[in-house]
Amino acid sequence: MTILSVFGQAKPSRAVLITGPEALLNDYVASAYCHEPQFKNDDLVQVDCEQDGLDELLAALMENSLFSPQKLILVKNPYFLTSKIPQKDQAKVKRLQQIFANLPQLTDALVMVASYDRLDQRRKITKLLKKYCLLVSTAIKPYQLGDFFKKLSQQEGVQFESGALKLLLERSDQVLATALNNYCKLKYICDGQKITQNLVRQNIDRSLAQNIFAILEKSLNGQVEQGVMRLEDQLREGVSPAAILAVFASQLEFQVCVRTLAQRGRSEMEITKQLAAHPYRVKLALRERANLTKLRHLLQGVIELDFNYKNGTYQDPIFLKSWLLGI
Repeated sequence: MTILSVFGQAKPSRAVLITGPEALLNDYVASAYCHEPQFKNDDLVQVDCEQDGLDELLAALMENSLFSPQKLILVKNPYFLTSKIPQKDQAKVKRLQQIFANLPQLTDALVMVASYDRLDQRRKITKLLKKYCLLVSTAIKPYQLGDFFKKLSQQEGVQFESGALKLLLERSDQVLATALNNYCKLKYICDGQKITQNLVRQNIDRSLAQNIFAILEKSLNGQVEQGVMRLEDQLREGVSPAAILAVFASQLEFQVCVRTLAQRGRSEMEITKQLAAHPYRVKLALRERANLTKLRHLLQGVIELDFNYKNGTYQDPIFLKSWLLGI
């Protein structure tokens, strides 16, 4: 089974266009695909259009390989698919356009990685590639992260112990690039064994945001002393009050949004999709004991503290501690 099946493309192809905003994920998918058995006899040629220029790409497309009958051409940063094409490259783009118009007759394989927010759909060259290439969109929303890593791990033969994947995503702050890096780290450490919760705990540290979130979580649940102790730990490690307040504000804003939507009759699933959030984060916010009025009041307090720290009125962390004690 090809890695492209993770993105709903079951059949392999010798002409693939990978799109999506996450360069790390796109490169991971492209690299894995290029190492699949169907390309084992092809000569791999890599061209980065932004670094090597379009002359290198034209040469790779037109020249024969010295080492095998066929080439696998991996193209990164094909900026000619965007709206930003320098005047000096216009003639080269027209030549590429002529080649791609005959892409079905090309004996070499082509894997193109376009890690851009959007492609210029008006360009003929973009239309040609979309017509003749297998299109693979790697865009993943936060609430889809769990399903994505389940599919990816199954495709790669990696097993997670119950709760281990959830813990991995938590310690990655539900951020795709961070989670992918951590997944790769664990994949190589486990060496074919099941990834356990203990393995995640031992090798993936809590992020700064998670540690700060725990301060607010403890305090909101009536464990203010523990919250203050965690706050002092972060301050001793050199984390500034402004950095801590930024995480507080983000979390409180999220909780206010979740509670507001819940009051309007939205279901947990609807809230997850509307906020493009991870389901577990929404579930935690709905379990929070503080009511909406208190959450809004706390958010206003964080905003005022942040303003005073940033304009220099406050410098001592005692003001932040006092706010936390007053929750």
